[in-house]
Amino acid sequence: FAACSDAPPARILVFSKTAGYRHDCIPTANAALRQICRANSIMMDTSEDASDINEKNLRRYASVVFLCTTGDVLNPAQETDFERYIQAGGGYMGIHSATDTEYGWHWYGGLVGGYFNGHPAQQNATLHIENHDHPATRHLPGNEWKRWDEWYNFKDLNPDVTVLLSIDETSYSGGTHCSQATGNSLCHPMSWCHNYDGGRGFYTALGHTKESYADPLFMQHLLGGL
Repeated sequence: FAACSDAPPARILVFSKTAGYRHDCIPTANAALRQICRANSIMMDTSEDASDINEKNLRRYASVVFLCTTGDVLNPAQETDFERYIQAGGGYMGIHSATDTEYGWHWYGGLVGGYFNGHPAQQNATLHIENHDHPATRHLPGNEWKRWDEWYNFKDLNPDVTVLLSIDETSYSGGTHCSQATGNSLCHPMSWCHNYDGGRGFYTALGHTKESYADPLFMQHLLGGL
C-alpha cells in the first residue's frame, strides 16, 4: 500500500490525553513503544498536553500517535493546526480508543477511519489477515491471528481505506457488523491504512490490555504501522 513505507520516522509524538474513559494500559504502552522506538532508531516524545499540538511543534514529527485518547482532546485552533500538519504530508497512527475521540470533528473521523460504537466483554477472537504485504501484518503467520482483547464495534467507517485486519464475528460474541450469511470477512475491519488529505493514516483497534504491550506479535504490528 503506497501510503505506508517501510522506512521508520525519525521522530514521533505519542499523544495520550483523555477527556473520557482512561485506559490503565497507557503507561505500559508508552514504555513499550519507547523500547521499540529505541531499538529501531526512532526518537519518541510523549505528551498529554494539547498545547503541544501546534503548527510549529508538529513540524518536528514524521508521525503523531494518538494512544488510547478519549473524548474531546483538542480545541478548534489545535484541530486546525493538526489538519494543516496532515495536509503537509504528516503521519497519523491511532491505537485502540483513538476512535473514541473527537466525535464532533468530522475531519478527524475520516482520518482515524471510524468511530467507536461499543464493545462486548473482553474475550478471545480470530482476526483475518487481509493484507500480507503490509509491514504491520506480514510478520503474522498464516491467515489468522487468534488473541484476547477488547473488540470494538464501529460507526461511520471510512470506505476509502485498505483493510489490514478484520475480525471473524463467528469466533466471539458481541460483534454487530456482519450477518453470518454474508461470508464477507471485510464487514468488520480491525486495522487499516490509507492516504488522507495529503498525509497518511494507520489505525489498529487492538491494544486495550496491558498484556498486549508484552506481546511481540502485537508490538511488531505497531512498529509496522509506524
